[in-house]
Amino acid sequence: MEAKQYIESGILELYVYGLLTEKENLEIAELARENPEIESEIISIEKAVSALSSSFSPFHSVANFEKTKALLELNDGKVINIKSPSNRSQYLSWAAAVLLLLGFGYQTLELAKSKQAVSEAGGEKNKIEREYAFLDQQNKQTEKNLSIVRDIKNTSVALDGQSISPASFAKVYWNKETKTTYIDAAGLPNPPKGMVYQVWSLKLSPVLTPTSIGLLDNFEENSQKIFAVSQTDSAEAFGITLEPAGGSVTPTMEQLYTLGKV
Repeated sequence: MEAKQYIESGILELYVYGLLTEKENLEIAELARENPEIESEIISIEKAVSALSSSFSPFHSVANFEKTKALLELNDGKVINIKSPSNRSQYLSWAAAVLLLLGFGYQTLELAKSKQAVSEAGGEKNKIEREYAFLDQQNKQTEKNLSIVRDIKNTSVALDGQSISPASFAKVYWNKETKTTYIDAAGLPNPPKGMVYQVWSLKLSPVLTPTSIGLLDNFEENSQKIFAVSQTDSAEAFGITLEPAGGSVTPTMEQLYTLGKV
């Protein structure tokens, strides 16, 4: 066993406390003679234990007792000289004191671990609550979107892809009574940076008249791609164009992605 292993094992403390067997004591003593590091550690332990023992059992001489007695005006009583305890008794008392401190340290460590566990459990609880709130919000949004799709009062208008993006498609859900209008843009690609999709209601006669009814903002963040736009009073068709961020006053026909008649 290396010197470091002896030091970390705690056997040197037991040697100082006098709790080892005679054979073990001889082995440690021999190692201390051969290894300065072990000898230094033993001396360090002895000093610590000695200091600890002194703090638990301060020495009071007979003279000190007489001074204390005089201050308290005690006339009776004799000082009884008590024999010094044996070395083994001293070691045992030191060992008991050190073991008490070690026990206190262990309890303190366990308490710290418990507090950490409670803190981690609290953090996990908060995480679960946040995830639940997010999922609950997503679920409510899904239910709302399903109600839009299933509402028989909504007129469904399919928008087909145009020459700039033939694979694109979209759908408009328009309630002519309440004028509420929703766009299902799941068939559109993510717009380039700095660009936004703009939705138009169109009158086809007597002349083509486009009216902007909203932008599909935060397109990528909207996982279900259902967007509410402005109320629509009347329309003969709907179209979606790609415009600069903020939208345009009139549609850029070269960037017409989808179009469909009511």
